[in-house]
Amino acid sequence: MREKVRLISSAKTGYSYYTTKNKQKQTDKIQLKKYDPVARKHVLFTETKMPSHSKK
Repeated sequence: MREKVRLISSAKTGYSYYTTKNKQKQTDKIQLKKYDPVARKHVLFTETKMPSHSKK
């Protein structure tokens, strides 16, 4: 039931968090205010697609 999601910083630093969400209860995209160590302040993180890990 729980899906893995990636949270990307809105400060455009490239920093991201990984977490899970319940897709049945939380149908819209997650937006959380978390600490970005690159920007050294709290910024808004928004949900994006998980990166694909393809082996070559």
